[in-house]
Order: sequence, then C-alpha cells, then structure tokens
Amino acid sequence: MNRISSTALTLCLLGSLPLVASAQTSGFGPEEGDREFSISGTGSGDRNFDSGSFGLTGDLGWYLNDSMVAGVRQSVNYASIEGENLVDDFWNGSTRGYLNHHFMTDRARPFVGASLGGVYGDGIENSAFAGLEVGLKYYVQTKTYFLARAEYQFLFDSTDDATDAFQDDGAWAYTVGLGYNF
Repeated sequence: MNRISSTALTLCLLGSLPLVASAQTSGFGPEEGDREFSISGTGSGDRNFDSGSFGLTGDLGWYLNDSMVAGVRQSVNYASIEGENLVDDFWNGSTRGYLNHHFMTDRARPFVGASLGGVYGDGIENSAFAGLEVGLKYYVQTKTYFLARAEYQFLFDSTDDATDAFQDDGAWAYTVGLGYNF
C-alpha cells in the first residue's frame, strides 16, 4: 500500500469514529413493543415525614412507543409504629396501574407519570389512591437500568374526596431499584 492510500484509509477510519461512538450510545433502552420488569426497595412517609414504612415494589410494563410505558405495579410494605403507650406492627400492600413518559433516548432517561390503584392491609382503611410520579432510569447496559422514583399519592373513597385528599391525605413513596427491558 502506498503512502497516499494509507493516509486516505487512516483519515476515513478517523472520520468514522464519531459515527461508531454515536451508534454505541444510541443502542440503550427499550423500543416500541418491549416490556420491562423492575424490582425496587421502597419507603413511604406521611406528608410531614413523621412516620413511615419500608417494603418491596415490582413493576411490569409494556412500551406503547419508544418513550411511553404502561404497566402494573405491586408493593408490599411493613411498618412498626410507635406512639404514646403503643407499639404495633402493620403489613400493607398496594396494586396500581401506571403510565410514564420518558424524555431522552440516551443512558439517562428522566420520566414523569401517573398511577391509579388501591391500598389495603393492617391498620389502614382499604381505599383507592391516585399518584403523580417523577423519576430517572439510568442504563448501565443496553437493556439493564438503575431506577429512582418518587411518587406523591393521595387516598380517596370517592371522586368527590379526590380534590381534598390531594392536599390533606397525601403520602410520599420513593423507590430505588434495578430493571430490565426484554
């Protein structure tokens, strides 16, 4: 190979490096029709963060397009409540549907969403709740991600209660976990 050919080949290879780099970073995350599964440690607290609980949350979702996922979420929580002359243990759970919209298509994918479902268990009145959520998925591999999410949930017994419940009966739920697209 002569000197001009090797120089031309070197320039072509160097010129293609940005294309190779962008191809590697754009392969992260789901596509329309993919599913996701995540498992997270969860905690919740009342709106003043005076008391709380810890538990486990699992999500199973389906991508409606590359940025929108709909799914079902199940949580199981345990709390040990201490009060004046009172120590009690409680188990509770919640089942809800969710819809989240993701904003970026690289490794870091912030999202916002909403959920609607029910809460049940020891020491609580079975009721419906709705929630708004915000979070971040960070892809450590092409289909595997770390997850951080915060939800503000408000309980209500009827649609008439929903507006007041948002201000008066809200609770925070937050999760950190791992997920996988398949």
